Amino acid sequence: MTTHRVEEENPMNKLQVTSLGLLLIFVLSGCAGTAATPESLSVQDSKGGFGGRNAASSPVEAPLAATFPELPAASGAADQAAITTQSENQMVIMNANLTMAVDDPSVSLADIQKLAADMGGFTVSSNLYKTQTSTGIEVPEATVTVRIPAGRLNEALDKIKAMTGDPEKYVLTENVNGQDVTQEYTDLKSRLKNLEEAEAELTRFYEKATKTEDILAIYNQKQSISQQIEVLKGQIQYYEQASAKSLISINLKAKSTIAPITVAGWEPRGIARDALQALVEAGKGIVNVLIWIALFILPIALVIGLPLYFLIRWLVRRGKKHQARPTAPPVPPAQ
Repeated sequence: MTTHRVEEENPMNKLQVTSLGLLLIFVLSGCAGTAATPESLSVQDSKGGFGGRNAASSPVEAPLAATFPELPAASGAADQAAITTQSENQMVIMNANLTMAVDDPSVSLADIQKLAADMGGFTVSSNLYKTQTSTGIEVPEATVTVRIPAGRLNEALDKIKAMTGDPEKYVLTENVNGQDVTQEYTDLKSRLKNLEEAEAELTRFYEKATKTEDILAIYNQKQSISQQIEVLKGQIQYYEQASAKSLISINLKAKSTIAPITVAGWEPRGIARDALQALVEAGKGIVNVLIWIALFILPIALVIGLPLYFLIRWLVRRGKKHQARPTAPPVPPAQ
């Protein structure tokens, strides 16, 4: 690192330099606080994501423009040119969601995790728990999220759905969606290039500076730009990783929890199935209400109602006796 010879200054100049340095640090801290940060394991929307700021808003412009007018300020023209000449290869983040019924969710959970590892992916999260069927039987249920190489997404989905035995019947929901982040990614790369060029220019000025206030101002600017560069690199890395490996979220239910209604071996479909299912659910609701009345409401009513009934009855009888009591005839006045 180049050694800088600092000129001797009187106390008044030192005070001015210190005040200027503190002011620059305060301004740069405020600018650095507005830098965007990527969200963990989530894809930001193109309207509110990373495309809102460009390198032209970097704090390198204002404080150093007067001291070093030859410092090139990053402009939106370079960004626009980079977007115009971007690669034809699209960067798309693909995600999928599945809800399906299997014989044993715990076994299928382990099979999906092994499948992800065999295909070059990994498990993001998994959860195995118990739930109850409509008849009160406890059955296992599971959720698992895995990342699979994007080029093998359809292959992975087919293999996962095949674990049901009958995908048409037991795959309850399937949703595959994609987000094109090519423009956001290109914009981030362009902003990163502009900031790196600005950092190189600042390094050149830093090596030539001899005054204390210039050295302090340039150093603070370099620190601010370095922080912005690290943020952009993190955002770029996230887009690259998210587009390289697709996210699949699977909800595994036991087949016993969705057992269809059968009437004498006949399995109704469509409207008939929905009507019978609604009828069964309504019957279960009525039975549940009667059970609550018999086991909860009725005992409470007896405990509270019987004493209250006898108390009211006693008060009524007492009132009637008081009204029926004979009264003495009035005594005539003495003559």
